[in-house]
Amino acid sequence: MTESHTRTPATPGVLVDPLRNRGVAFTPEERDALGLTGRLPSGVLTLERQAQRAYQQMQAQGSDLAKNVFLEQLHDRNETLYFKVLAEHLAELLPIVYDPTVGEAIEQYSHEYRRPRGIFLSIDRPDDMEKAFATLALGPEDVDLIVCTDAEQILGIGDWGVGGIQISVGKLAVYTAAAGIDPRRVVAVSLDVGTDRTSLLEDPLYLGNRHPRVRGADYDAFIEKYLETASSTFPDALLHFEDFGPSNARRILEQYGGRYRIFNDDMQGTGAITLAAALSAVKVSGVRMRDQKLVVFGAGTAGVGIADQLRDAMIRDGADEQQAIAQVWLVDKQGLLTRDMTDLRDFQQPYARDPAEAADWARHEGAISLLETVRRVRPTILLGTSTAHGAFTREVVEAMSEGTERPIVFPISNPTSRIEAMPADVIAWSGGKALVATGIPVPPVEYEGVTYRIGQANNALLYPGLGLGAIVSGASQVTAGMLLAAAQAVADQVDPSGPGASLLPAVDNLRESSAITATAVVKAALDDGVATSKPVDIAEAVREAMWQPVYTDGAAA
Repeated sequence: MTESHTRTPATPGVLVDPLRNRGVAFTPEERDALGLTGRLPSGVLTLERQAQRAYQQMQAQGSDLAKNVFLEQLHDRNETLYFKVLAEHLAELLPIVYDPTVGEAIEQYSHEYRRPRGIFLSIDRPDDMEKAFATLALGPEDVDLIVCTDAEQILGIGDWGVGGIQISVGKLAVYTAAAGIDPRRVVAVSLDVGTDRTSLLEDPLYLGNRHPRVRGADYDAFIEKYLETASSTFPDALLHFEDFGPSNARRILEQYGGRYRIFNDDMQGTGAITLAAALSAVKVSGVRMRDQKLVVFGAGTAGVGIADQLRDAMIRDGADEQQAIAQVWLVDKQGLLTRDMTDLRDFQQPYARDPAEAADWARHEGAISLLETVRRVRPTILLGTSTAHGAFTREVVEAMSEGTERPIVFPISNPTSRIEAMPADVIAWSGGKALVATGIPVPPVEYEGVTYRIGQANNALLYPGLGLGAIVSGASQVTAGMLLAAAQAVADQVDPSGPGASLLPAVDNLRESSAITATAVVKAALDDGVATSKPVDIAEAVREAMWQPVYTDGAAA
């Protein structure tokens, strides 16, 4: 009779768990303990060697989209290795894992679908929310950050339905790489309310709800249920909203910002990083923040959100509220916004001007142009969020330069095809006097023997540190003081006084920069009375909270 043998079953499941997988970094002893004998090549590589190889493999890809796909596949296999590569090459890879390349990945999401990442909540099944979050098998104290999107206004490409989950995933990757937010304690969420993009609705491979976007009362009820469910399930989590439509983004923030830990990067993050650039520029211009005069060209959610934060900064510098509001002028497609217009959005109304003020201003087809506004107002800051390429003409910049010694000009629309003016032109037209920051990366500009380094108002300089600070402080809400502290911390990391100096730091040292920003945010949360955690040594608490991409003893358990 043949003797039977009892064998211990192999458990190679660790190789398909991206949080625990180390690939060929598993030692022989670990392979034996985990039932991986014979499942891997004999060679053992360190994390550093794996990262070197993965980076070389990524570089060999033929396009930025191919690099994005490669990195996502690495993310799906081995999170520690993925974040090791990303953190070591963050300045180079930020445009690959996020804007602009992630836009291409979102457009191809249903056709390139490989595996799910995150939670998909459908407006057609709102009662499934608790059950969906429960599948994560995470306790109430196990989640620090949730990024959600309804994908109505993805980057510069608009409504892409369920594919918007990639924007949540990408945002979380930057949080981890730039600020050490623990990837085991974050959740990406798609709020699928349908799509108005016909090409998706007619695509047989489209993976989202196949109906037009739900709006009105049903949409509002869905958002409220999401907030209630997410905050009750994970009461310590910061709820980050990303790429919602302009009207919904502002309304949600205003309605719920005082009740939940909400942060909207499109409004608050963009506003704060632009404020950081303005704070740097003010050091050079010599005009106090309380005395700034701001013209915003492109009076949508982003433009007015930035105006709100600059207004708050004016108030903190000594201006009263009405004075600060009176120092902001909004110009949109209908020209200078005045109170007699019937199509103003609610958030535009506080800044709309008295028609009598502009009664004798020149008009073209009934509208007061940007150029006329600049000539009359003589602003110190000109902000572009219009996506109207070339809107900041030579005449506009020359008019700015006539009205102030050091004009602050921020054409922050992106991509390049939508920027209001290129920095080289702004600098030349202003005779080298303009203080410029943009929303796109721009190489240095040479003008009359001076090299001008152009700071990029990249939200990644600010929101990772802000989020880390909110987590470390346990802030019950994100306050205006925390946003201002983050902006000031970013501005303080650069010396703008030298000829041609950048107004903003580069993204090369984001982890160090984010730690500095987070420390300032924790202090502001304490000052504003919203901190639920009060560390004795704030800087040390911030650094201890930062997850590092290393293999730890517990990772293989």
